[in-house]
Amino acid sequence: MKHLTILAPIGKGNNLSSIVGAYKIFSRANAIVQSDGLPPVFDICVAGASGKQDYFDGLFSIQPHTHFSTVEKTDLVIIPAVNYNNPEVFEQNKTMVEWIAQQYSYGAEVASICTGAFLLAATGILNGRKCSTHWAAQAAFRSMYPEVDLQADFLITDENGICTNGGAYSFLNLLFHLIEKYYSRPVALLCAKIFQIDISRQCQAEFMIFSNQKLHNDDLVKEAQVYIESHVEEKIVVESLCKKFAIARRNFDRRFVRATGNSPLEYIQRTKIEAAKRSLEQSRKTINEIMYDCGYTDIKAFREVFKKNTGLTPTEYKEKYSKDAVALS
Repeated sequence: MKHLTILAPIGKGNNLSSIVGAYKIFSRANAIVQSDGLPPVFDICVAGASGKQDYFDGLFSIQPHTHFSTVEKTDLVIIPAVNYNNPEVFEQNKTMVEWIAQQYSYGAEVASICTGAFLLAATGILNGRKCSTHWAAQAAFRSMYPEVDLQADFLITDENGICTNGGAYSFLNLLFHLIEKYYSRPVALLCAKIFQIDISRQCQAEFMIFSNQKLHNDDLVKEAQVYIESHVEEKIVVESLCKKFAIARRNFDRRFVRATGNSPLEYIQRTKIEAAKRSLEQSRKTINEIMYDCGYTDIKAFREVFKKNTGLTPTEYKEKYSKDAVALS
């Protein structure tokens, strides 16, 4: 039998649902295989850093099975979401971070849920590798861990024995991914049907709200961002921005990526698509009208950029997120 360690890090504002969800779903997967006369795949252990840990200002609490330091070797480690905005979380869990790195060096696979990627990245084992986390935390993550290849639109990454996933309750998709990996596809499907979760999702792009990434100190880039955001209806060319702000294209691209994580062209596209999404959700305009409002004149190009950024076509997005869906005209 393999050993599964679900961690319970210390820290105010840490997440409880991803600990409970992981324990419940893996327990159900064990029960399913046992009902077929097979032994359970995992011995499941919740390992904390204290005998009792409170959540939501003491409204809930858990009593982990054991202290993580007593687990000498495990096969799979699950790191739940943590409050990355609380600097104390990293100091309070410093020895746990070291333990995670040690277990990975012993051959354990490691999976992080949502912002649990921050603790995982603190081990250093993510450097140079792909990773996902909650889309709302991507700017902070890139700032703290520039060596990691963050793919914030990915729902799940799985590379070299390290799995990560996107935000919030998408951790359920990660759990079913792990169930399929360690148990079987039929067991994962049965679990998904029992818990009524769509396991076909591959991307969190449609849920992302593009936030204006101004948590940097490059004033020229900030000016360019403001200009882009206030001229959504215009066809903005990067070369014209370079002329406007008197800067060479290569230098402009470099500074823009360093400051925002996006190239100028990506920023222009994402700003326009975010405006289009709001209009698709809230207005009764046709898709063509929305396209023109966002500075596009080619419906094919608009569709391609929209799908690249959301994973859906404009029509699919409107049908999914607007009660008053309007057919493409």
